[in-house]
Amino acid sequence: MLEKINQPNDIKNIRPEDYRILAKDIRRFLLQNVSKTGGHLASNLGIVELTMALHLVMDFPKDRLIFDVGHQSYVHKILTGRKEGFKNLRQFHGMSGFPKRKESDCDAFHSGHSSMSLSTALGMAAARDINKTDETIVAVIGDGALSGGMAFEALNNMSRLRQERKNLIIILNDNKMSIAENVGGMSAYLNRVRTQKEYVEFKGNVEQSLSKIPGIGDGLIRVLKKSKDSIKQLFVPGMMFEDMGLTYVGPIDGHDIPNMVSILKRAKQLQEPIIIHVVTKKGKGYIPAEKNPAKFHGIGPFSLKNGEVIGKSNRPSNTKIFSETLLQAATDDPKIMAVTAAMPDGTGLQKFGEVYPERFYDVGIAEEHAVTFCAGMAANGLKPVFAVYSTFLQRGFDQVLHDVAIGNYPVIFGLDRSGLVGADGETHQGIFDIPYLSMIPNVTVMAPVNGKELREMLLFALHHAKGPTAIKYSRGTAESLYEESFEEISFGKGQVLKEGKDVVLLSVGNMLSESVKAIQMLKEKGYDAGLVNPRFVKPLDDKLLDRLAKKYSCIVTVEEGILNGGFGSMVMQYLYSKGYRGKIRNIGIEDQFVEHGSIPELRKMLKIDGENIARSVQKWMEEK
Repeated sequence: MLEKINQPNDIKNIRPEDYRILAKDIRRFLLQNVSKTGGHLASNLGIVELTMALHLVMDFPKDRLIFDVGHQSYVHKILTGRKEGFKNLRQFHGMSGFPKRKESDCDAFHSGHSSMSLSTALGMAAARDINKTDETIVAVIGDGALSGGMAFEALNNMSRLRQERKNLIIILNDNKMSIAENVGGMSAYLNRVRTQKEYVEFKGNVEQSLSKIPGIGDGLIRVLKKSKDSIKQLFVPGMMFEDMGLTYVGPIDGHDIPNMVSILKRAKQLQEPIIIHVVTKKGKGYIPAEKNPAKFHGIGPFSLKNGEVIGKSNRPSNTKIFSETLLQAATDDPKIMAVTAAMPDGTGLQKFGEVYPERFYDVGIAEEHAVTFCAGMAANGLKPVFAVYSTFLQRGFDQVLHDVAIGNYPVIFGLDRSGLVGADGETHQGIFDIPYLSMIPNVTVMAPVNGKELREMLLFALHHAKGPTAIKYSRGTAESLYEESFEEISFGKGQVLKEGKDVVLLSVGNMLSESVKAIQMLKEKGYDAGLVNPRFVKPLDDKLLDRLAKKYSCIVTVEEGILNGGFGSMVMQYLYSKGYRGKIRNIGIEDQFVEHGSIPELRKMLKIDGENIARSVQKWMEEK
């Protein structure tokens, strides 16, 4: 069947009796390709029939389909003529694992973070009506993403569409999961709704019967729909969606293509916003993914036979070191609390939740709430630790500034995936945390260069933090370089790892290995370079900087982050304000978003790998 799918809308030429065969072919295709490249598997296996139904009803690229988060867009890419791209999925200069407008006209909007689809769809609906065009706009949002506050802001705003009689279709893809098992009130609400199949059948029978009454049937239906005391109250708890101005249909089977096609066609004719509640099974069609969907949410290359990841390192990851250290510290300190925003597995906090369930909080996809929730705990004497991906803490920036930093509350932020993360691309690269945190008063930012230092920094923060403290650490295996040279951590103090004569490199966190390579290459060129581990990005170690300024005529900072507002710019500002007359040069990422690819490939492209660092330093040393 897949041989017949080569461009948008080809699926419309498939006979209905062959839909199940096509769905099976798509799942086989996904498994064969993602097992080689890695990627987001479980969510895409679960959305095969739903995506097929949407493509059977919609007309691409005219119509607009917005995927919340976007990691579940693989089937959409297959059906819009991008099968060949899966050979290089998420690889350098290959096809993205997320929707990209520059990749295809059929991708309506780029996405990568949660809970944004409804706001986007609402904006597109407004533009459609202003421009007097007639495209269909559909947003697909998961039940996990619906726990995010931004989604509710959009739902609240959608009542205007109903008043103006404007069409917008929302698909609630309910698979009981975000990445981990869903938590909170929205999850409980949807669990109750799922059990109300009788309501859907009853509602349809009543409306069908009433519509046959000449002259008054349609009026009675409208009265029933508007009445707060209608029969619906007996079946659906809360009537939350309809009370917010949305016609609600469901729950329906998300793997029943003919039924979904029928409902979607009727939904297109409605002159009002409609939410279609679709129940799907994450990981469907591959038993290992069905049994452990969290593992197969985002996975590296794996064996199709047993589902095990290929070539997994035996050395501990930074995530594991952070989470195990936190768990050990919590044994002796009952005030330590662990918080995650729907990422207990990704941040390593799952074990903490099992051992100390009363001190562990998964708040769902709600980073803003998580930050202020931690502020409330810290204000009353607890020690909250919020483990969060660097790219996701951006969503709580105002709360860090307003609710934590102004009160100077000792909330600890474990910034996982800080720096380049590789295959997830622009939306997930953790390259902005130094600028967006360092600009906030009272905030301390630390960056460990190896696994031992990460452990000791967390313990230091737990025992000595006086205000908001962020520890930024990279994805993957922890570094072991210079562990034998560890010196006790002192607040705001860096460490000289190697003395030199000609130039000194101040290497932030995970750039240590590249800096060590560069120093060796410079040695071969006749330059004796020193090496400094700043440890603290903020506050700067001004006494150490003063000493370096007296010794070296060239000072180079190295960081895996945006230069504008980064560590290097802070060092430059300080030294020049003190009258330093030597050369200060900054190595980091220029003003740009960084595409997907392996970390070594991206570092080389960005000229922040060891070879390019050495080449740049040599050039600067040779300048008059």
